[in-house]
Amino acid sequence: MITDAARSPEQELRAREVRYVFMMLLRAACIVVAAILVATRPPLLWLWLTVCLLGGVGLPMIAVLLANDAPPRPENRLRNRLRRRPTSHPDPGHALDDREHRIIDPD
Repeated sequence: MITDAARSPEQELRAREVRYVFMMLLRAACIVVAAILVATRPPLLWLWLTVCLLGGVGLPMIAVLLANDAPPRPENRLRNRLRRRPTSHPDPGHALDDREHRIIDPD
């Protein structure tokens, strides 16, 4: 993203909807894989079923939390915390009023 402007509410909603649908597809995949595992009885079946069932049960809760979550406030965003904040120059001679300003004439 080139600008620091916030995304529109429609874009935020669309991003949350896409994330929710993706997580629900992942949940469906976990359930299908669990059914296939039960039918084929591979080694370490208990381990694979545990992983698939945790995905099938835990993903909906996480998906709802993320879908209802609002974007972070500007002061809480990591990008803004890492960026250097402009500081005032200690020398008052560098004030904007004392400098000559370059004027660009369109003619």
